[in-house]
Amino acid sequence: MGTKSLLSVWLALMILFLNGGVILNAQEDAGDFYTISGIVKDMRTKKAIEYVNVSALGTNVGTITNEDGEFTLKLSKAMNVKEIQLSCIGFYNARVTINKNNQEGEVFFITPESFNLSEIQVFSWRNPRDLVKAALDKVEHNYTMEPNMLTGFYRETIQKRRRYINISEAVIEVYKSSYNQSADQDRVKVLKGRKLVSPKVADTLSVKFLGGPNMPIYMDVVKNPDILLDQDILQYYVYRMGETTSIDDRLQYVVHFEPQAILPYALYIGTLYIDRETLSFTRAEFKMDMRDKLKVTDAILKEKPRGLRFTPEEVSYIVTYRQQGDKTYLNYIRNEVQFKCDWKRRLFATNYTVLSETVITDRNDQNVIRIPAREAFSMRQSLSQEVALYQDDNFWGNYNIIEPTESLENAAGKLRKQQSKSQ
Repeated sequence: MGTKSLLSVWLALMILFLNGGVILNAQEDAGDFYTISGIVKDMRTKKAIEYVNVSALGTNVGTITNEDGEFTLKLSKAMNVKEIQLSCIGFYNARVTINKNNQEGEVFFITPESFNLSEIQVFSWRNPRDLVKAALDKVEHNYTMEPNMLTGFYRETIQKRRRYINISEAVIEVYKSSYNQSADQDRVKVLKGRKLVSPKVADTLSVKFLGGPNMPIYMDVVKNPDILLDQDILQYYVYRMGETTSIDDRLQYVVHFEPQAILPYALYIGTLYIDRETLSFTRAEFKMDMRDKLKVTDAILKEKPRGLRFTPEEVSYIVTYRQQGDKTYLNYIRNEVQFKCDWKRRLFATNYTVLSETVITDRNDQNVIRIPAREAFSMRQSLSQEVALYQDDNFWGNYNIIEPTESLENAAGKLRKQQSKSQ
């Protein structure tokens, strides 16, 4: 699948008229599980840190901190986990001893890494493009050649100005085929979900994000090189080396890139992180080049009402990977789309933000069976529109999730009150 066609399939937004929604109450079943929760802070500044990986040592179970640095990790007592590990880009890993009892509301600190000047300035790769090519050549060595079944948590939110008007969440399973096979072999299944939607009449427009739970398939930039890393695409970018940093106590090459060509479709500006020892891609941060907004619109907008003007402001991504043993696995994906909508002959436009994120919370590589096509979530489906099909009053259960931020928690509470008044 070519770059242009891939973008038009994945980055699909639809602007529709709002039809209302439902609210589901979450309940938690303790069972044989216990909970570790708290907030992760910088040891020096005492500020909360987002996107910290929190993993149970000796297992494939993990989660990630939210924008407020908060996390909740649910663990089975049968796993006999003795330590959790906190890791983040530019920080030393921290290990915390735990027992099989609930530990909630604690504060955890991690320490920033520092590097001496000579280490930052000396590189063994003179040409950063050659470094990216070498990392691509090692994909089959660094990433699994066996199928895996991933469990993940997916959330998408839509804001109108500063107010949330839509919150949809799902627990998903992701069938990941070998990294030497096409992503067309991969499939996602929604296990359960819930939705909060503002019932206000003023919210006459709704944004439908097509295929959102399929992020682990289409935004896996290592398995889908068409997005950023295809050998034929590298020539369209200029690369430069950045300062050395650390992820999971491992030194990383940092490679910045930006377009040096004009193509019929939008290109990207961003940064790649490559493990200095293994040459595996560990992180990609990138955004669409907004110099030609018509190209960006063509890439991300599927459909809109006649007479509505759509103006993209920013489209950005974060994709991270985590090393376990001698292999590297998909870990976290975040996509944010900011845009404006206004009707012709109206003076002011309305700002919207669509944010979607997926965290892989567990992984199994034993006796993996591909998800049947009839059970797979389609790229043509919208979670916010069809989430009622997957509703589960015991939504949270013992699955690991991304903790809602304080603002999101407040927004959910307000939406519940609004829904109660409208009934």
